[in-house]
Amino acid sequence: MRIIIAGGHGKIALRLAARLREGAVGLVRNPAHVADVEATGARAVVCDLERASVEEVAGIVRGADAVVFAAGAGPGSGAARKDTVDRGASVLLADAAERAGVRRFIQISSMGAGRPPAPGGDEAWDAYITAKTAAEDDLRRRDLDWTILRPGRLTDEPGTGLVRLAPEVPPGAVPRDDVAAVVMALLDNPGTARRTYELVSGDTPVIDLVATE
Repeated sequence: MRIIIAGGHGKIALRLAARLREGAVGLVRNPAHVADVEATGARAVVCDLERASVEEVAGIVRGADAVVFAAGAGPGSGAARKDTVDRGASVLLADAAERAGVRRFIQISSMGAGRPPAPGGDEAWDAYITAKTAAEDDLRRRDLDWTILRPGRLTDEPGTGLVRLAPEVPPGAVPRDDVAAVVMALLDNPGTARRTYELVSGDTPVIDLVATE
């Protein structure tokens, strides 16, 4: 498979690229990040999704089997960049996928999306969840074979391969290794299209769990 990964230098994206190796193309904004992506065995393409045109991105994704939106403005970014990256870049990638005829779209969102931020919360978190919710809403309106994945609190601990994946699960944490493994399983299972899942650590093997969907 040829899989385009937006946010190719992110921690989940690099783990996913290492699994896909030559099948992955990581989109990075910063040319200095190319070497890190290529160290996984994947290919890197410099493309700033905050500035690129739909035509430019469509040219990159054309012929791919799927696209994965794994981009994020990251810690320390303000509300404006939460919108331009976590929402705007997702919308751009979906526009490009439609234009290029790439139907499969995996969106890595966040647990908490889909609901209004709680009153009195952190401003940056509120902006992040608002942007993720808007990106999800945009994707659901499209004629794409999308799957939305909402991981819980992300950790850098080694993955266990054991998760809990369902439309709604209790809050919890999940290693980024296991998020990447679940994305791989979703890509391999077209029956998960047009569904939204929450993800935390659990006691079910990733492959067994997704195979039942």
